[in-house]
Amino acid sequence: MLHNVHEREMAASAQDVGSLLADLGRPGDRIWPGAVWMPMVLDRPLAVGASGGHGPIRYRVTEFEPGWRVRCVFDPACGLDGYHELSVETVSAARCRVRHVLRCRASGRMRPLVPLLVEPVHDALVEDLFDSLERAATGSVPSPAKWPWRVRLAARLAVRFRTRRVEIPAGLASRVETEWGRTDLRDAWAVRSWPGLPADPQVWADAIFVRPPSWVVALMELRQLLVPVVGIERGTKASFATLERTECEVLLGEDAGHLDFRAAITVDEGRVTLSTLARATNARGRGYLRVIRPVHPWVVQGMLAHARRQLGQRAASHSRARHPRDSLR
Repeated sequence: MLHNVHEREMAASAQDVGSLLADLGRPGDRIWPGAVWMPMVLDRPLAVGASGGHGPIRYRVTEFEPGWRVRCVFDPACGLDGYHELSVETVSAARCRVRHVLRCRASGRMRPLVPLLVEPVHDALVEDLFDSLERAATGSVPSPAKWPWRVRLAARLAVRFRTRRVEIPAGLASRVETEWGRTDLRDAWAVRSWPGLPADPQVWADAIFVRPPSWVVALMELRQLLVPVVGIERGTKASFATLERTECEVLLGEDAGHLDFRAAITVDEGRVTLSTLARATNARGRGYLRVIRPVHPWVVQGMLAHARRQLGQRAASHSRARHPRDSLR
C-alpha cells in the first residue's frame, strides 16, 4: 500500500487558497501546472461525480467540500486502487496549510513502476501544484520546487516518445514540394500542443532553431568544422531565416550551393508539426544528405521535444505571473 503525504504552509488565508480549488479541471485552470504536465481535464465543473484525469491516470470525484477538500478515486483500469485528496486547513487568519494525500495499491504493470517512476513523478507534480497555488494566492513562492534527476529524465523521454512522424500538412511546405517537383529528403514530425502553449508558429520556430538543445548545438559546431573539407560552405543565421508566414505556419530555409533547404512549422489542431524538405543540387549535396539522413529524425525529434519543454516552462511562469494575489479580491 502506498501512503504518500505532501504538506505546505502558505502566507494566505484558507478562504483565498480554497477558492482556487474550483478551477481544477476547467478551461483557464489557474493552479494545475498544465503547461509543463499533461493537463487535468474533467467532464464537468468540479463536483461529486465529475470524472476525468491527467494523461493515463483516470479518476472520479467522490467527495467535495467547496473551498476545503476534494477527493478523487482512481479508476482501477489504470492500475491504481485507492484515492488522492487535496485539502486546505486554517493555521491562522493569514496562513493556511495545504495537504495532498495519496493512498492506493498498485496492480499489474503499475506495480514495478510505482517505486521506480510513478512516485517520484507524483511528488514532483504535487510540489509544482503547490507552487501554482502559492503563486496564485500570494504572488510569489519563497522556495520553488525543483525536479530530481529521475523526473527530469522521465520528462525528456516522455515528450521525445510522444513525437510522432506524420504526413506533411497542406500548406507552405506542401506547396514548396509541388513547386520543386523532386525532393531528396522529406519528412514531418509532430508533438501535441497543450492549452497554455503559444499558438504563434514564429515563437515555436525560434524555440526550435534559435535555442536548440545543447547536444544539437554541439553537432552543428562539429558540422561547421568538417564541411569545408568537402567543399560545402558553413551554415549561417540565414539558413533558418523566415521566408514566408501565415497565421498558423512559418517557412524557413535557404538555397545553398550544395542543396536547397526548407523547414515549415505548423501550429494547428492541438499539435505542432515540423516539416523538412531538402533538394540536392550537386554531388556534394547528395553526399551530404547520405551522411545526415540517418541522424536527421533524432535531431528533429530532439529539437521539437526541447522546444515543447522550454515553451511549457515559460508558459507556466507567465501564467503564474498573470494571477497575483490581488486577482482573488
